[in-house]
Parts: sequence; C-alpha cells; structure tokens
Amino acid sequence: MILKYTFKTAINSLKTHKSRSSLTILGIVIGITSIILIMSLGKGAQDLILGQLKMMGSKVIAVAPGRQPKGMTDMLGMMSTNSLKEKDYESLKKKSNVPHAEKIMPLVYGSETMVFENQTYRPTIFGATDFFAKIYNIYPDQGRIFTEEEANSYADVAVIGSKVKEELFGDSDALDKRVKIKGRNFKIIGILSKKGQTTFINFDDTVIVPYTTAQQYLFGIKYFNRFVVEADSEENVDITVEDIKITLRNNHGITDPEKDDFFLETQAEGIKSVSAIMSVFTLFLTAVAAISLIVGGVGIMNIMLVSVTERTREIGLRKALGATSNDILSQFLLEAVTLTGTGGMIGIMIGSFLSFIASLILGKVLALGWQFSFSIPAIILGLVVSGGIGLIFGLYPARSAAKKSPMEALRHE
Repeated sequence: MILKYTFKTAINSLKTHKSRSSLTILGIVIGITSIILIMSLGKGAQDLILGQLKMMGSKVIAVAPGRQPKGMTDMLGMMSTNSLKEKDYESLKKKSNVPHAEKIMPLVYGSETMVFENQTYRPTIFGATDFFAKIYNIYPDQGRIFTEEEANSYADVAVIGSKVKEELFGDSDALDKRVKIKGRNFKIIGILSKKGQTTFINFDDTVIVPYTTAQQYLFGIKYFNRFVVEADSEENVDITVEDIKITLRNNHGITDPEKDDFFLETQAEGIKSVSAIMSVFTLFLTAVAAISLIVGGVGIMNIMLVSVTERTREIGLRKALGATSNDILSQFLLEAVTLTGTGGMIGIMIGSFLSFIASLILGKVLALGWQFSFSIPAIILGLVVSGGIGLIFGLYPARSAAKKSPMEALRHE
C-alpha cells in the first residue's frame, strides 16, 4: 500500500465522521491559537519597550538608589531607599568628578491631587529639570518647558499631560491657568501633546514640575528617586559609569563595591534586561497555553482508540487482502497527524488574526504605539508542536490497530 493511497484512505476515513473530527481538533486549535497570540503580543510588547528605550539614546545612564534588584523583594526594598542626596547631585555636577557628563538630571516622583475650581484629579507628578523633555522626547504642544532658573528658584509652574488637561479643563483653555496642589497655586505653562504610554510612563497622565518645588513643597523629601546622566559620547559611557560609581562611593563612605547602596544602568544593559525578562515571561505564558495542547492530544488518542475499535472488521479485511501491520500503523498515524496538523493550521490563522486585531486595539484605541508582529518562530513552533502531538498521541492507537490479528478482527461484531 503506497503512501499516497494510505493518505487518501486516512482522509476519507476522517471525512466519514466530520463532526467528530471537528470536535477532536478543537483542543489543538485553542492551544495553537493561544501560543500564536501570546508569542506575537509578547514580541510586540518587547519591540515597543525596546524602541522607547532606544529613543532615550545610547549615551544615557540611570542611577538608582539601593542595590541592583534581583527579585520582587529587592524591587520592593528599592522603593523605600533614600541613598541619593543633594550632596551626590552637587558632586556629580562637578567636571572634576565626572568630566564626560554632558547633562545630569535629578528625578523625584509621586502622586498628589490637583484641584481646579470644582474639578479634582490625581495624576503622577514628576519633579525634574528642563532636560526631561529631551530625554523622553516630549515637548509641549502649547506653551513651554520651565527653565533652569525657575527650577533653581523653586517656581510654582507646571507642564501637564493631555489627559490631565481634559480631566480638569475639558475643552476650555488651560494655558496660564492656576491649579492647586497641596495648597500651592501652580501656573500651567505648558501642555504636552497626546503621546500615550512610553516605556513605563503614561505622559498623558503626568504633571511635570521643577524638582526643587516637588521636593520641598509637594513630597517633603530630601532625597532623589533617580539621577539621569548623559555622557558626551557613546565611547565615554563606560568611563562615565566608573566615574559616577567612584564619586558616589566616596560620598557614601563605601570601600567594598559589594556594599553599594546604588546601582547604574546604561541603555545597553536596560535593553538586555528587558529582552531577557520579556523572553522568559513570554516563554512562561506559552508553556501555560501549551497545557491545552496536552488536553487536545489526550482527546486525539481517545478518539483514535474509539475509531480503532469501531473499525476492527475493516482492519481485519485490509490485512486479509494483503495490508501489512506497517500499512495499518501508517494509516492511523496519518489520521492522527492530519487531525492535529489541520488544527495547527487553523490555530495559526486564528491566532494571527486575533494578534492583528489586538495590535490595532492597543495601537489606536489605547494609543500605545503598538505594532503588529508576525512571529515566524511561533508559526514554526505551532506546526512542529501540532504535528508532534499527532505522532505522540496517535502512536498508541495506531500500534493497537496494527497488532490486531486478521482472523479475530474479521470475527469481531
């Protein structure tokens, strides 16, 4: 019995029970669809975050308080660390300490309620310098960014995001109006254009004020949440990192690098970390989705065993006419692989379509700048896994069919 005839026989057998075949492959379709959807959206999320990180420039260095986080406990501990002080900022600004630092920006953040007339809203508030606009590539659509002089004089001025403007002012003009934050009147000098989510910040829902004002009057703190440093060239990033470490260790009286109460991240390190985290997260979700494939595989095996029992006389007749055990084995294996392969292709098409729709929703409705990512590895994985499921879970029923004696099979009622 040649392969072509075996395949034709397998197809005809599946067509005889269309409803059963369709329900059997449903588990495979759901599993492959989930894998394609997760891998595609995971790749889209990774591309979005990495793209935003790259926009900040390869010369940017972030200085954060606490030790380098290695888990959730470290992340929570880092949030309460206040090791970056005014003395550190002044030291880092000195060319003698960090000669290749082009710009240094202190950063503080928190959340407070804003009031305008009878409207209230609670956005995220960032205290920064005018360098904030260049680093994150955000500039006012109306008005301006506050100046260095305004930061040094603790000015009560603010630049607001588009959502903050809509929540407090609606369609009316907000520029030069005054809002109240913690009892202080802030003049709105700039309104950011609608930008949406960028890396981990939604700039539409933010208010940017001078860091001095935020520290003194809004948050009541004497430390910084971050320093952002820009080196004068990509070639000098590494030496700038070392200069920053030496300066901060001298300030903090640290002689053992293992006891650093701060850590630095360059864009290259940030990109590497995000890539690793997103890859592991996507792999984990894919593994969870693959559980449905196992369920589908068990369903395939169950149906094939039922099919072998129902077609016992057919198996006996084929063997009596000269079909070998290998021919019977091949036929039933082909039926199983055809079922899972068909389910895999349907799952790939549905998964790709849903990924495209999800990308449109995330990109346009939520203004995330999300791009559809057609994951070739996911397609290959879907085809390989679906075919493998057919082989693995179809092997036992196929061997059961192949081992049947022709005489006993023909006597079967």
